Amino acid sequence: MVDSIYGKKIGSTQIFKENGDAVYVTAIEAEPCVVVQVKNKEKDGYNGLKVGFGSAREKKENKPHAGVFAKNKLDIKKYIREIRVEQFDREYKPGDLIDATVFKAGDKIKISGNSRGKGFAGVIKRHNFHRGRMSHGSHSHRIPGSVGMCATPSRIHKGKKMPGRLGGKKTTLPHSEVVDIIEDQNLILVKGSVPGAKGNIVLLKKI
Repeated sequence: MVDSIYGKKIGSTQIFKENGDAVYVTAIEAEPCVVVQVKNKEKDGYNGLKVGFGSAREKKENKPHAGVFAKNKLDIKKYIREIRVEQFDREYKPGDLIDATVFKAGDKIKISGNSRGKGFAGVIKRHNFHRGRMSHGSHSHRIPGSVGMCATPSRIHKGKKMPGRLGGKKTTLPHSEVVDIIEDQNLILVKGSVPGAKGNIVLLKKI
């Protein structure tokens, strides 16, 4: 069955439970995803649905992108993504909709999306290294320190923690929870934070 949907992070807020406890939640706008193509194991090697979502202007999209929707006489959507499916619970066809009702309050989900890109960062910010002493003539404050070898093997091993690009890569939160579903606004409220900035596209999958 289909247990995933794509959505757009639109911000965070807090809601109150019946006992008065405040819960920090992130709102995800999950407008209905329209099925563009159905994939199956016999033909494609796996079960999945190619879906489109997000409003788009036809003249802004290139011909290959627009042709995917024109083939099935569907309105053009801004994004095209795939949802993997273990086993179909029913027969899907182009034009079918997948909306926020695939979840209900209390469902455990995992959320995947690109984290915020923070540019080039040193080892203290990137890997939580400790800094060096700040006094007594020390010149080692925020530098990584010794990283290489001597005669053998005369190189730096792969995977060495060093300065470099921080963030801007796919991140998955494995244990999140759906707090509430607001169907008339296509909103899914999930407990806690969600990767990325406002407007980031994320995948919500039931676990």
